[in-house]
Amino acid sequence: MIDILITAGKRLAEALHAENEALAKLDLGIAGELAGAKMRASDAFAAAAESCRRLGLGDGPRDAALAEALAGHLADLGAENRRLLARAIQLQSRVIETIAGAALPHAETLPGYSGLAPRPIARKPPALVVTERV
Repeated sequence: MIDILITAGKRLAEALHAENEALAKLDLGIAGELAGAKMRASDAFAAAAESCRRLGLGDGPRDAALAEALAGHLADLGAENRRLLARAIQLQSRVIETIAGAALPHAETLPGYSGLAPRPIARKPPALVVTERV
């Protein structure tokens, strides 16, 4: 049974690694396509871990060493995944804000309350730079 847990953990690691590679390249389309596989691998790993826990499996020294190494690897991949996802969300937010700012009418003034005393409107979209490391 512990072998099933290790296999599920390896599949989860592969899914996280693939998504992290796509996110690092800012290929959000591919990252989005890989999200489903990551969720399925995560669910399978959680189910295998719960089964091992319920059955009391994995108490031997070999099993403990394998589980500890896998847990460390998954923790590292998960932390990188969170960081890359946060970066992608921040970038997408900037892009959306820039597009929304550019889509607003470019009126010099808007009327104040009841059409009295127009007030000036500053319409300057935020600066945006996209870089990629290879």
